[in-house]
Amino acid sequence: MSQYPIKLAILDMYNGEPNQGMRCIIDIIGRFNHMLEFKIFDVRGQSEFPKIEEYDIYISTGGPGNPLIGDGKWDLKYYDFIDALVKWNDTKEIKKHVLFICHSFQMACKHFGLAEITKRNDTSFGVMAVHKTVAGQEDPLFSGLNDPYYAVDSRDYQVVQPNLKVFADKGATILSLEKIRDHVKYERAIMAVRFNDYFVGTQFHPEADPISFIANLRKKETREKIRAMKGKRKFRDMLEALLDNDTIYKTNETLIPNFLRIAINDLIQTRKILSN
Repeated sequence: MSQYPIKLAILDMYNGEPNQGMRCIIDIIGRFNHMLEFKIFDVRGQSEFPKIEEYDIYISTGGPGNPLIGDGKWDLKYYDFIDALVKWNDTKEIKKHVLFICHSFQMACKHFGLAEITKRNDTSFGVMAVHKTVAGQEDPLFSGLNDPYYAVDSRDYQVVQPNLKVFADKGATILSLEKIRDHVKYERAIMAVRFNDYFVGTQFHPEADPISFIANLRKKETREKIRAMKGKRKFRDMLEALLDNDTIYKTNETLIPNFLRIAINDLIQTRKILSN
């Protein structure tokens, strides 16, 4: 049984909007181009989905809008697709690995009944500290990242009020929480979840690099919104943090590459065992 090529499907949830996120994801995948082939599927725009048997690894992207509302077509197909991946992994020896990012992460949390998805009191956007839970400190997805680590956060919605019984029943674990905010009464949102051995997701954007973040700041409306939220001094501090190798550079270079290495190694080992 051939080890290569390993095929990766990108589930595009951007709904046709111009974005830097896809560029970042493709850039990271390019670091593995000696092992991986990939194809993009326009989920929200064209209801495009890959054939499960043809792809080994899946990255489901972030995207704009309310994660609780679809058009009754692509969103239902998306949930059916997730269920089909779960069924595959329950019945097949070679497993499918999935990473859910931001919008996709919220939809997955909703679909699996793990927590509530609510609208935030205000938009969260910027470079944020993210804290590992005890489980997150042990999870190989975060190997090489400090605690806290830093990531680009961009969301109007949040995952909160986890149903711990459902987590336990499904074998899911919370891997990260948002920064501690003693000055506000709101609970800390969930920032990363391991849904099972093969599915994992992040609320933040692990693909983001300084170039993509600065591209968003070219929009005057975005700059003014962040200044209003953070104040001028914190806004300047955030811009300086972009140049620090231990902030989003580190997350960009670590998290998705970890996910891909874990998936690739699992696929190679399983294929070797089955070929003997």
